[in-house]
Amino acid sequence: GPSILQVMWEAYDLGNEDFLWTGIPFLGGIGGYQNAPCGVVSASAVCLGLRHRCPLNDKVQAKQARHAVRTFSAKIVAEFNQNFGDITCQGLIGMDFSKPGVYQKFLESGIWKDKCEKYVEFMIAKLYELEEDRGLFVQA
Repeated sequence: GPSILQVMWEAYDLGNEDFLWTGIPFLGGIGGYQNAPCGVVSASAVCLGLRHRCPLNDKVQAKQARHAVRTFSAKIVAEFNQNFGDITCQGLIGMDFSKPGVYQKFLESGIWKDKCEKYVEFMIAKLYELEEDRGLFVQA
């Protein structure tokens, strides 16, 4: 979760480090509660919200931005689910962190390297695709 925010924080040149802290709760679902979406999925939605933010007092632009965020969030979540067969941490990892010692076993096993890193890479690619499709992203 947090690593995808780091990448997009840099890509979007957000500057404010407060944004990076928004991803911390998304480790292991939400705070280790795995019936929640995978942290990468949640963090990607946060990235889209940050990417399309605008002054709320500009009613027309804000309405368009909210529509874009909902539309793009739905698209990348559906593509993630189609690709990996689930969006929940529990369903993707197949380990129950609520049981004693399981999270430590997960960390030591390297499953996060085999699975979680693929989820991050997939979603970063999807966020970049959205940028390219809309002609928004200009790499420095």
